Amino acid sequence: MKKVSIIIPFYNCEYIDAAIESALAQTYKNIEVIVINDGSTLYAEKIKPYYGRIRYIEQGNKGTAGALNTGIANATGDYFTWLSADDLYQPNKVEKQVTVLEQSNYVIGYSSYVLINEFGTVTSGSVGVPFPNRLSFLKHLRQGCAINGCTVMMKMDVLRALGGFDETLRFTHDYDLWARIAKDHAFSYLDECLVQYRVHSEMGTQKHEEAIKAELRQVRQKIRFLLKETILKERMKQ
Repeated sequence: MKKVSIIIPFYNCEYIDAAIESALAQTYKNIEVIVINDGSTLYAEKIKPYYGRIRYIEQGNKGTAGALNTGIANATGDYFTWLSADDLYQPNKVEKQVTVLEQSNYVIGYSSYVLINEFGTVTSGSVGVPFPNRLSFLKHLRQGCAINGCTVMMKMDVLRALGGFDETLRFTHDYDLWARIAKDHAFSYLDECLVQYRVHSEMGTQKHEEAIKAELRQVRQKIRFLLKETILKERMKQ
């Protein structure tokens, strides 16, 4: 049975205990939960009850990409998954995705998800984005990112071979990584809502909206160049 590393970057997030609970409640049992305290000054006491059941690492603030890379460096799993400290996994998230990847030639996959509010109430239907083929997926990726990072599972060796996340990117490190992977690998998609994505006033996408837009423009230019040849090859297959 393959081992799965669930990495949770934590920075001053009041929902961290709920995130850890959802990771530990997975129906797939060969997991390790690694929580990276990225220089938090608040809510770290909520992690203490789980010390015996998780791997806990503290570091100075490096941002989400830096916290994820620390988790990757310390992980012992065959597969990588990422859970934001304010989001939740459905109990069968890991089991479903391991099954898909183990029974296919894919090295990475993502799923659909739903939105929840600060109280944990589901506020949407499925907001996942399926694509009819790889070409359609790549063309969309040139324009923006339809993948929720916490719905992703991928092979750890592929992730490490690419050097992990780009720590110079504060907000779009996931988008950048998916594009680097998509250059050579197709993504599987599971049309099931395996993650609950929490929308609240303290979330980074709301607090840093303008900075995210600026960084997104920069990364999008890089991705258009990166995927140009891959898209041409896919068009020739049509």
